[in-house]
Parts: sequence; C-alpha cells; structure tokens
Amino acid sequence: MLDIRFIRDNADAVQQNARSRGYNVDIAKLLAVDSDRRTLRQKVDELREKRNQNAAKMKGGAPDATLIEEGKQLKTDLAELEAKLPQLDKDYDSLLSGIPNMNFEDVPLGGEEDSVEIKKWGDAKTGAVDHLDFATKRGWVDFERGAKVAGAKFYYLKGDLALLENAIFQFALDLLMKKNFTYMTVPHMVNSQTAVGTGFAPRSSDQNDEYNIENEDLSLIATAEMPLTGYYADEILDAAQLPLFYAGYSPSYRKEAGAAGKHTRGLFRVHQFNKLEMYAYTLPEQSREVHEKLLGIEEEIWQAIGVPYHIINIAAGDLGAPAAKKYDLEYWSPVDGTYRELTSCSNCTDFQARNLNIRVRRDDGSVEIVHTLNGTAVSLARSLVAIIENFQNPDGTLTVPEVLRPYLGGRTTL
Repeated sequence: MLDIRFIRDNADAVQQNARSRGYNVDIAKLLAVDSDRRTLRQKVDELREKRNQNAAKMKGGAPDATLIEEGKQLKTDLAELEAKLPQLDKDYDSLLSGIPNMNFEDVPLGGEEDSVEIKKWGDAKTGAVDHLDFATKRGWVDFERGAKVAGAKFYYLKGDLALLENAIFQFALDLLMKKNFTYMTVPHMVNSQTAVGTGFAPRSSDQNDEYNIENEDLSLIATAEMPLTGYYADEILDAAQLPLFYAGYSPSYRKEAGAAGKHTRGLFRVHQFNKLEMYAYTLPEQSREVHEKLLGIEEEIWQAIGVPYHIINIAAGDLGAPAAKKYDLEYWSPVDGTYRELTSCSNCTDFQARNLNIRVRRDDGSVEIVHTLNGTAVSLARSLVAIIENFQNPDGTLTVPEVLRPYLGGRTTL
C-alpha cells in the first residue's frame, strides 16, 4: 500500500495516477475517512486518559459520589466511541488497499496497446506448426486426460517434453546460482495477510485469480512471488545485507480470471504451471539498478537458449497494483507472426513491503521500508511453447537448444 502521509500530501497526483492505471478509487473519500478515524482515535485516547485519572483519584479511601458518577459517564462515552472504531478501520483499510502503486515517470500512459518496445533481439522467422499440434502428435502432452482428472486447461506432460521442461529449469537455476541467488522452495499456499500484502488486488472482483481453500485462511499461490514476499514479514533487515536475491521454484495456480480475449491456445495459458521466480529485497536507492539487473538476467537466459524476443515497457493501464514499473520479455511466435508474453520483471518499490511491515535498519539506526522486486527466470509451460515453435524441424523432430543439451544427456534432437 501507499503511505497515507504521502497520499495526504499528494492527493491529486495519487487520484490521477490511479485513474491512469484503470483503478476506480476515491481519494477524497479515503481522506475523509482518514480524518474521521484520526479524530475519533484522538477522542478515545483523551477519554481513556480521563478515565485513568478518575480511577487514580478514587484510590485510597471512600470515593466521592461525583467521581463515581463521572467514572460511569466516562465509561459510557468511551464505549460508545470505541464501538465506532471497527467500522471506520474497516472502511479505511478497504479504501487504502484499493489504491495502486505510483508509476515511475518513464512508464507510458495508456492501455496494453500503448506499451513501448525498447529492445529487440534475434531473427524472427515465420511458418511453424502450432506447439499443441506438434506436441500432441508426438504424444508429449495430454489435455484430454488432464480435463478428465482436474478440469479444462489442466494437462499431463509426458516423455521428452517433461524432460525438456526439467532441462530448462535446471539450466536457469544453474545460471542463477552462479549469480549468487539463494535457491528456495516455498509453500504452495499463503494466508490472506500474505496474499493481500503482496498486493494482488484485482481491479474488480471478477478478476480475482487465486484458488481459495474453503473454510481455511489459505489460497493456492499464483506465483512464488507471494510466499517470497511474506518471508520477511514483520522483520527488520540489516542494511549491510541488501540487496538480497532469491530464486523460488514452485507450481503456480491461476484461475486466469479476466483473461477473456487473451491468447489461450494449449500450454500458453493454463491453470497450473511450474515457474522459477527471481526475487530481490533492496534499499530504496538500489531498486532501479536491481530492476535492470533482473531484466538483464531474463535476457541472458533467452539469448543463451536462442529464442528471439523483444522487451516492452508496460503502459500504466496494464500494470498490476504493486508495480511502479514493469518490463515484459515477449518471445517471437513464428506460428502467429507476433510477439507473445514469456517473462515479466517488476519494481514494486515499497508497496508490498509496507503492507507486510518489512523494514531495514540503516547504519545510523534509522528504520525505513525496503523495496521489493520480482522477475520471471523461466515460466516453464510458456518456455516449452517458445522452444517448440522456434526449434521444430520439418521432419517432426525438435532440435534441442545447445545450452540445454547437457541436461538431456547430450541429446541434440527430441
């Protein structure tokens, strides 16, 4: 969430920023509730102090009737005011949590179509067999039995395609280990505090993407970013530790709510997929540099594999609530003749960390909120799509990218 003090001082800018991102928020209403809440809390504190003073006067002898009556009235008045606090707190939290992060100044305005290409790499070829047709013909993927067992958009990977997925993961993990990331496996469920604190606030209720566990304060994770963010909740880090880099591996579970009109063919958009996620905790002054570093690692992975791509600076209207700036790396699809999202990389500044009370102590003893960043190392289902489309051969075989061959026993084709 944003700092309420920042919102008070920059109400118009916060309102305009939210509007540019497609969020329907009412900053004036928030500030009115904030004012009422502060006023009520002040009155409650004053009455509690008077109550304590009254109680002190009644000690050590028979209390005066006036003091007794005053004490009764203070108790009644205090109970009446305290009863109003929960609803004000609820209204305040609801309004504040619906406000997205502030855009960086170099984020393009507009919707998805207004995102700006900033780099292109590789030779874009055309003409290829769709990945689903290619993989189904080889017996590598089974959506029919996946649907029988779990429902539409669930699937089995089999044989060489499952081995290829593992090879991609192992290659990316080795690369991150050489860059001093700490590898972590993570819980596949998080409580509501962590889910909300990570900032996965949809623009509307029908866009909620998480699977919730009935009668439990738990939901399945949409990305390892969620438990990685919660790892240091309510803790204070030492400035000398930062930046901290983690590589979290997990399945990702998504309803894909709000995905109408998006490309959904085969493995491109599914309800469950494996992902290796990069995550960083930084000092505020480090986060922009670290953001570029995470993007550079994503590029290094896909240049090494050999899949052509471009980088886009995501427009404000297509940013999720936590990100101040986001890059997408989109691979070239020779099947569709266009670029499609493969990885993303976001600087969330202090937005998530404030939600979860993650702080850093400076050398001078001062304490402030850390910055958090995330980036996809490899999203494995889409990685398979990109490789199948770009490395297939006319004879129906698939050339194994050279950097993946050591993880497949030296095989050059599948």
